Amino acid sequence: MPDKRQALSDNAARQLATTTKTPPQMQAITPRWLVKMMQWMPVEAGTLRINRVKETAPVEVVCGSKGEQTLPETFVDYEEKPKELTLSMISTVLGVHTRVSDIFNNPMDQVKEQLRLAVEVVKERQEDELINNITYGLLNQAAGTMRVSPRKGPPTPDDMDELIAKVWKEPAFFLAHPRAVAAFGRECTRRGVPPPTVNLFGSPFLTWRGLPIVPCDKLHVKGKADEGKTNILLMRVGKEKQGVVGMYQPGLQGEQTPGLSVRFMGINQDAVATYLITLYCSAAVLTDDALGVLEGVEVGNYHEYK
Repeated sequence: MPDKRQALSDNAARQLATTTKTPPQMQAITPRWLVKMMQWMPVEAGTLRINRVKETAPVEVVCGSKGEQTLPETFVDYEEKPKELTLSMISTVLGVHTRVSDIFNNPMDQVKEQLRLAVEVVKERQEDELINNITYGLLNQAAGTMRVSPRKGPPTPDDMDELIAKVWKEPAFFLAHPRAVAAFGRECTRRGVPPPTVNLFGSPFLTWRGLPIVPCDKLHVKGKADEGKTNILLMRVGKEKQGVVGMYQPGLQGEQTPGLSVRFMGINQDAVATYLITLYCSAAVLTDDALGVLEGVEVGNYHEYK
């Protein structure tokens, strides 16, 4: 019988090869566009007082020929009990056994990777709280007069126009769940008015009336998968425009990014090194007409709207 040539198997050869590794990948990480597109105010004392003018007190002025009318005496009155918002804390304690960081620290720094992922989780929670927090979340801060009830079905161009009519003073962007963005795009296409796109931060966004529709999965979809409902926000941003602003605590010990700090807490008797990750944040709607909500839009499957 002829000799059969033998060769080193792939499995055996792999034992001598170096494996290229990626950093830990986390599907829960999102772009967090809301955090990037909001304007942020440092709040050194931890509290923001929103001083407003009494809208029911008119300021009298006169327009007429010189000498024909007596000039009125007037003043601008302020609300006597302005709303105050205090920074909220999001925190967690990360533990890493010293054995892990001593022995298994090459080619990647174990502590660094653990901290990076823990910080990402905290920042994801921050964006969720900015929208849904019972005290300062944007959904709960929106005034009753700034809420729009849509027609039955998916969000339509008419619904979005009605929302723009509410927030008509220099609106900045819509914020919607990705499924709501898709449902609106389908409805526009069905009507023959596909929305144009614009590039921001290197990514394409659908637009309506020139305003970007920013996707955010923190605007939750409630209900069954094929019958879910969600909300769409439209906001004006910035203190100078009397809009929506984010708040953070500056100058924290161990500050990594604005409002977020990482502090080493020590090593306990079990040889576990602990790190405190803390983020202080809140949001404020400076005037009621800076934020509008389109409530309860349906985001079912496409075949339901044919």
